[in-house]
Formats: sequence, C-alpha cells, structure tokens
Amino acid sequence: MPKPHDIVLVTGGCGFIGSCYVRHLLQSRPSAKVIVLDKLTYAGHRPNLQLEEKSGRCEVVVGDIAEARQVAELLERHRPVSIVHFAAESHVDRSIDEPAPFLHTNVVGTFTLLEATRHYLASGKTARNGVFRFVHLSTDEVHGSLEPLDDPFRETSTFAPNSPYAASKAAADHLCRSYFRTYGVPTVVLRPSNNYGPYQFPEKLIPLAILRALSGKSIPVYGDGKQVRDWIYVEDTANAVELARFKGPPGELFQVGADAGNDNRSVLLSICRSLDALRPRADGKPHAELMESVADRPGHDRRYATDASKFKTTFSWKPTVSFEQGIERTVRWYLENPDWCQAVQRKGYVGERLGLAKS
Repeated sequence: MPKPHDIVLVTGGCGFIGSCYVRHLLQSRPSAKVIVLDKLTYAGHRPNLQLEEKSGRCEVVVGDIAEARQVAELLERHRPVSIVHFAAESHVDRSIDEPAPFLHTNVVGTFTLLEATRHYLASGKTARNGVFRFVHLSTDEVHGSLEPLDDPFRETSTFAPNSPYAASKAAADHLCRSYFRTYGVPTVVLRPSNNYGPYQFPEKLIPLAILRALSGKSIPVYGDGKQVRDWIYVEDTANAVELARFKGPPGELFQVGADAGNDNRSVLLSICRSLDALRPRADGKPHAELMESVADRPGHDRRYATDASKFKTTFSWKPTVSFEQGIERTVRWYLENPDWCQAVQRKGYVGERLGLAKS
C-alpha cells in the first residue's frame, strides 16, 4: 500500500510567496500533500499552482480564512500536520486607500485560524501529536522605519507600524504570541524582509517597473527614491519557511532577510540595466529614461534593515541568490511569461493613487 501523505494546510497558497512555498514543499517533501485555502482575490491567481493541482498532490479550496466553519471543517476533514499562514492583504498603498479589508483578513482571519487550531489540537485528532506547527508569515514592517545609522531590526525591536497594513500584521503577531502563551498553540512567527521574484502581482515595485517599462510607460519613483529595503529572493524565503515548519521551536519568532539593502532608485536602475541587456528598446534608448518621480505616499517608511542572525544560526540557513542574480532571473521570467502577465493585469492593480493606471 502507498504511504499516506503528510498534509499541510497553506492559506493564501495561490499568491506570490505562498505559491512559491507550495512548489518548494512538494519538490522537497515527496511525502507531502497540500491543501490550499485561498479567497482568490486580485492577488490570488489559481494558475500559479496549475501543475501542482494536476499532480494530485495539491488541492485548492476557495474560501475566506475568516469563515470559522469552513476552516474548522477543513481541519476536521484533512487533519493537517501543520498550518502555514500566508493569506493576507499586503499592499501598503491599498491599505491607505481602504484599510477595512486589511483588518478583516490580517486580524480577524488570523484570529479565526488560531482559534480553529486551538480546538483542533485540543481534540487530539492531529495526524502527529507533538510535531504540529502553525507558521505565521509576518513582515519587518511591523517595526516601522529606521534612520540611516540605526541598527537593523531584530526580534526584540519595538513595534511601531506606520501604515494600516503594518498595524494589522503587528496585531496578528501579537495574536500568535498570545495563543502560544495562553493555549499552547505551537506558533512560529517569521518576519521576512521585502520579497521579489517570479509570480509577484504587478502592483509591487519590481514587477510594476518591469511591466511598465516593457509597455514603454513611465516607471514611477516615489519621492526621491532613496527609501532603503532589504531584498530577499522568494525562493530563499520558501526554503526558510519550510525549515521553520519542519523544525522551528514553538513560540519563537525570527527575522528573515538577505542583507541586500538597496534604495528604490538603485533597484529600478538594476531592473533597467537588465532590461537593456535582455530586451532593448526599439529606439535604442536606455530604459532608465522612463523613470519618473511621483509624489511620495503618506507615511512612507524611510529604511528597513533586518538582522537575520538568529534564524541563520538556529537553522544553519543562508540566502543562496544574490540580489543581482535575483533581478536577472526575475526580469527574465516576466519576459518569458507574457500570458501570465496579461492575465493578472486584467484583474487591475495599483496605479490609481499614482495616476498611472491609464497612462
């Protein structure tokens, strides 16, 4: 008889980081099967897991993580060995324009999952008692902004969220801590820095710049473009998540980053150079000429930097893709997947607040 699969419930698994993790998990764990719970809003794209669904080892369930009955039924039916929680509203601009969905998904949704998990564990019906983990994907943005000479964010850094998005993720972090301390739910919280790579919804900086440049449109630069972020390639994050799921100490939290700090203007110039090499403009001009300053957004954090030494030491982990390699791979992927790009662009994406959507 074939060995039964270890089932992992992944929320938001049709999104950017979630789908990369699902692919990584299925490739690295032949005994695993994934149940994806995804609302399939604008950022959740089911074709991201088309091959995985066809393999029979991935089942996509359309639903809302804030629907308690559906979550409880999924846990009862599938009895997962772990829950990996990616589902979130994640774009700062959208949270400024309409914060309510961020509170619903990021706060109420996380609470609903934790509460369902608490009852699931109490029932004694888990597939492997003592091994179960609830891995929550947070963000370094819960800490707010750093000054140029400030030390990087650490696990003990103060929470100072500056957007409704960051505040909602901070609330979710607190819920995870409380459910571990009060009820013993074995949570592991990861706070990754800025992810980038294939399949990222084109409202975020890097894919937005790539697709606008390919269309000959202006590439927006917020303010002076000197906002600094630590960039990590999404496949490195997926590997980190699986390490945390498989052997993360319950109740712990970790910063996850690649020590690849770059300001936004430098990131855009790197994209332009890669496009110049891989897809030169018809007029022979450099893509950098398309860069155009636009008004900065309210409460725009100036700098993020992440000290991932705790995670690196605990799991003997380090990022494997340099920023230069990652940008080249990312640009090449968007060039090679125009059908995917067209499909997600039809859903609509940021540009409304920049006045760019129709330009």
